[in-house]
Amino acid sequence: MSVRAGETFDVVRAVTDIETLLAAPLPDIGPTVAEGDPDTGEWTVTAGEGFRIVPLWESDSLDGMHGAEWDDAIEAAEAKLASLVAVLDSRWGAHRQVAVHVALLLEQDGEPVPALFQALLDEDCHGDLAVWGPVSGRGRWAGVSVGHSDGDAPLVMAAVVSDHPVVAPEPPSWL
Repeated sequence: MSVRAGETFDVVRAVTDIETLLAAPLPDIGPTVAEGDPDTGEWTVTAGEGFRIVPLWESDSLDGMHGAEWDDAIEAAEAKLASLVAVLDSRWGAHRQVAVHVALLLEQDGEPVPALFQALLDEDCHGDLAVWGPVSGRGRWAGVSVGHSDGDAPLVMAAVVSDHPVVAPEPPSWL
């Protein structure tokens, strides 16, 4: 669960959160660390060498949903992401898609996963990223995604900011 659980999605707030994230300092070195709210433990931010990831929105639990109800929840989350992507495309130009599932395949094979992608997987952010960059002359890349780790988990929309280009890792050798 993230600190965004129970909040209504607001595209203006999401854009503001991303702008704040773009302006915030990024760690130069050090391990990847996920932080939680001191009272609830809910995920607030993950930071690692040259990147930061924050939750923007979280759906209700999909536990017990099946068929059309489950499909509707997925479609609603994807529509929220599409509305955010449209606003960011109008600011920064067309995005490019970056596959996150490649990192999942690497992880499942026990192969090294780049820290940014491992952090996304650790927070169950399995959706592909819409990425822009470098953004606004800041020398940073920004990305957003929505996804979850399994059928019952809430969908989480997350934002990524990195001081390195965000590109999918090389796929496993068997692929």
